[in-house]
Amino acid sequence: MAGPPPWAYVLLFALSQLIGFWSVSNFGAVTVWLSNGIMAAALLQLHRRPAVMVITACFTLNLFWNIIRGDPGVFLWVNALMNLGEAVLVALLARRFCGAALDMRRPQRLFRFTVISAVAVAVVAAIGFSIATLIRPTTLPVLLFKMQSFFVVELVGLLLVTPILLLFARSHRFKGLTRAGPVEKTALMTLMTAVTAVVFWQETSPLLFLVFPVMLAIALRLSPTLTATSLIILATVSGVATLTGHGPIQLTRVNDLAALEAVPPLLRRLGFYNLFLLTTVVTVLPLCTVMSERRRLEARLRARTLAAQDARRRAEDASAARARFLAMMSHEMRTPLNGVAGFADLLAAREGLDADAVRQARKIRESSDGLLMLVEDILDFARGDDAVMPEALNLAAVAREAATPSRMAAEAHGVELVIDSRLPEAARFAADRRALRQALHPLIANAVKFTEKGRVVVRLDRAADGVAIRVIDTGCGIPASVLPGLFEAFSQGDASIRRNHSGAGLGLALAARHARRLGGHIEVESQLDEGSTFTLHLPLPRLLDAELTPEPEPAAANAVQDDARAPRVLVVDDHPVNREVARIMLEALGCEVVEVCDGEDAVEAARTAAFDLVLMDVRMPRMDGLEATRRIRAMPGDAGAQAIVAMTADAMPEDVASCLAAGMNAHMAKPISQAGLYDAVSRAVSGELPPAQVAAAA
Repeated sequence: MAGPPPWAYVLLFALSQLIGFWSVSNFGAVTVWLSNGIMAAALLQLHRRPAVMVITACFTLNLFWNIIRGDPGVFLWVNALMNLGEAVLVALLARRFCGAALDMRRPQRLFRFTVISAVAVAVVAAIGFSIATLIRPTTLPVLLFKMQSFFVVELVGLLLVTPILLLFARSHRFKGLTRAGPVEKTALMTLMTAVTAVVFWQETSPLLFLVFPVMLAIALRLSPTLTATSLIILATVSGVATLTGHGPIQLTRVNDLAALEAVPPLLRRLGFYNLFLLTTVVTVLPLCTVMSERRRLEARLRARTLAAQDARRRAEDASAARARFLAMMSHEMRTPLNGVAGFADLLAAREGLDADAVRQARKIRESSDGLLMLVEDILDFARGDDAVMPEALNLAAVAREAATPSRMAAEAHGVELVIDSRLPEAARFAADRRALRQALHPLIANAVKFTEKGRVVVRLDRAADGVAIRVIDTGCGIPASVLPGLFEAFSQGDASIRRNHSGAGLGLALAARHARRLGGHIEVESQLDEGSTFTLHLPLPRLLDAELTPEPEPAAANAVQDDARAPRVLVVDDHPVNREVARIMLEALGCEVVEVCDGEDAVEAARTAAFDLVLMDVRMPRMDGLEATRRIRAMPGDAGAQAIVAMTADAMPEDVASCLAAGMNAHMAKPISQAGLYDAVSRAVSGELPPAQVAAAA
């Protein structure tokens, strides 16, 4: 338990009785009555049993000193009972209205304690002086003067002693709350003692006002415990000086009232001293607690600010770690899938295989596509929302791009997959390509998956608020009970172990998320056994129509080369399986292929020979693909202008941005397909690849 032990309160009470006895014996008066404040502090600070023991011992000492002082008869008990009653009443009221903790650091509690003390002293004074008047009648002026003197002396004692003892009991809470260093503390306490001594040990000038600036400086700069100590020093020095006939109180003029002729002048002047001391206490202590509370709140604010900054740093580190993890998982999962999907395509296209072998190879490719779709959905769901980056888009082209992964599955089911664009061919709309593709892809994939016969139509049309894209299927339909939770993550129409279709239940949740990112929403209409229609409403602004250029006629797979020579392609990849897959597919397209296994070899090959296309992996030993691209772009002449397309398992949006920023013309995510390679080669040969960024090439 914090605070003085029980015996210390008894010792302080005995000391206060000795001071009072000495003061009355020598001067016929006391400046401040401290005993009741000590008992009140004991009742508020100690537990019940030791508090009762302390109060009993103090009451016994009070009776003992009353006997020595010579109080006659019943006054022997009245005095002790008034002291005891005042302390008990103050403690009870403080417990009731100031809270159980009674933390005097709080200005509101100090104010309440002041009011409570005034009420308790007034009640005890009224009762005690009523009894005293019945036993020993006196004149009304004398009675009022004694009651006024009693009230001020007792109130100052309570306000000076009780809060100070409670503040000392909680002095450990004030560590670090003072702004003053050791030198400033010592200087202020020394200055206060010196000023008090100078003011109260002279009797030529009324210099009381000099005490206040020093006391205010102490209240503003020092802790409550040091402020309380300064008040005790002030009361001690000024009290002794005043009782011995020194100080500005002796210069105070008292009214000559005939009714108070029997009251000694010193006793009449002590009222002014008590008023000075009371004013000092009720000014300095609240100000000190206010400043202490402010410093405490500032310290708490600083601590919380540091904690918030630390939490923000941890969150940013966690976010960065998550981004690294997602990028790594995307890369590590796509790399083996590239070999699986690539060789499955090569097997399915090999001449001489029987129909079962071709079907099995296509099933391998279909399974790898399903696994890739699942991986992309999980990574996309874990990634969260990125800021959209609108660009001028041909929505029909994006729809065809989103439908491409589902075409093989549609052909396997015998389902017709149609892109029906009713938008003007030259129309371009401002939208984020990836978000739009990711919103359409799950809708198309689901429509193909749940349609066993008939057709799936992706219809693009104008709407009042922008564009409406409908994915219409002739599949099994959706039960009405499933519709409310259709777009929730991991929600499935049939989650039982007997369900006919696979999936993690993320596709529609991601479609709805990306639709919201684009400012739109998805509506569903469905009839069991008749099919479903998912309508993607997007408020996309229409931009200026693009100038149309005729699309090149489709060429045969082995006709990407011109009449003069076959396209020369440099394949840069550290993984031998990936190089073999790309080489076989490119050679089937009629390309001349050169293979290297890292960035340094790629830079050397690009310096010594000309290539129509460089297919650049990113993660490689010795030199990565980004640095290799920057070095190729720094070459003079045609060598630095070669077409470079990223062929990498790094497929996150920031990876695409890094590739383009390094100077690549385009990005192609693994697993690759022969159709994707054909598109890259044909665009490189015809000069249709986007230009490399100027900043990267500089």
